[in-house]
Amino acid sequence: MILDHSFPRETDYVKEKNIPLVIVGGTVEYHGPHCSYGCDTLVAEGLVKKLAEEKEIMIAPTISYSPSSYAVGGRKSGTVHVPERAFEDYVYYVFKSMLYSGFRNIYVVIHHQFEQESEMPMTLCYRTAAKRATMEYLEETLGEGWWGSESYANYYEELEGANNPFSWIKVIPTMSTAVQNATGYDHAGKFESSILMALYPDCIKLDRIDDIKHWFTESAREANKELGDEMVKQSLEYLKEAIK
Repeated sequence: MILDHSFPRETDYVKEKNIPLVIVGGTVEYHGPHCSYGCDTLVAEGLVKKLAEEKEIMIAPTISYSPSSYAVGGRKSGTVHVPERAFEDYVYYVFKSMLYSGFRNIYVVIHHQFEQESEMPMTLCYRTAAKRATMEYLEETLGEGWWGSESYANYYEELEGANNPFSWIKVIPTMSTAVQNATGYDHAGKFESSILMALYPDCIKLDRIDDIKHWFTESAREANKELGDEMVKQSLEYLKEAIK
């Protein structure tokens, strides 16, 4: 199911059955001369679309403009960077609207800057916004002192369950640390180029690598679909377990 194509009957079904609502957290970022600007977005979108073929989920609109940073390419590289504070406030309002709508099983899936599941600025924006939105939603709907009320006497016993409100929104990588260690992970090199090649072959042009020289793109000469297919396979196995 795709949220943009859905009607109230479909969203009511998703909320009633607690079906995952999945948002791709993307970027518009320079990835050398051979990878398209939407590389991070496309890897996550491609995996989520494949996941939807095997698991019942609803795909929400992708959030593409984000804190991609100018770490790889400068302001003239084509990268679009949204300052972290502005972005956090934006996604906070997105999350809060979703909570008021009744969604209780939201996932943000990110490929950008998630080496070894580290928390870089964009990921932190999503996670902080999620906690802010949840906390304020609870205060606005249950009143101040909600946590200290007798209604939440079992809070600690239910931390691992669906009744924990702070698990309503989860921010996860496309590839877990275990998958990264098993297959490889980089920026616009052999590994990222391979997974993009497997998902969107038209978005890779290896014959352009020499257009602009970079240390981080040299290994992309070794990119191949076989490696990309294995990365896709293992990433999907992880996502099927992570998104419940």
